Amino acid sequence: MERPSLEINLPDTHEEGKLYVVDSLNNLNKLNVCPDESQHALDEEEDTGGTGENTAGSNIRNQCLFFVTFILTLIVSLALVSFVIFLIIQTRNKMDQISSRLISEKKNIEELKKMNNMILKHLNQSGIKE
Repeated sequence: MERPSLEINLPDTHEEGKLYVVDSLNNLNKLNVCPDESQHALDEEEDTGGTGENTAGSNIRNQCLFFVTFILTLIVSLALVSFVIFLIIQTRNKMDQISSRLISEKKNIEELKKMNNMILKHLNQSGIKE
């Protein structure tokens, strides 16, 4: 009776040994053939149950998402810079208008002072004669 139980256990042990050898050869092949980055991808593929398409798809999706986010960030930055340049130009134009008004008002004030002085002189002269 013990003999049949030994025969059943021996083939199982032999099959397990074959699987271990095949796994070892596969691991050795991965180390020799694949660079480090590819090895990580292969390890992830093994962890996910051989769904390499899912990780590759998610990597591509992540790269596309990063690229789209980067492009949107550049567009928003360009729009903000353009708006700031527009505001600077508008502010400079307003400052030029204000400075030209101040110059013209200064001239007007000086003319009014001259006219006031002339009027006062005329009044002083006419008041003295009377």
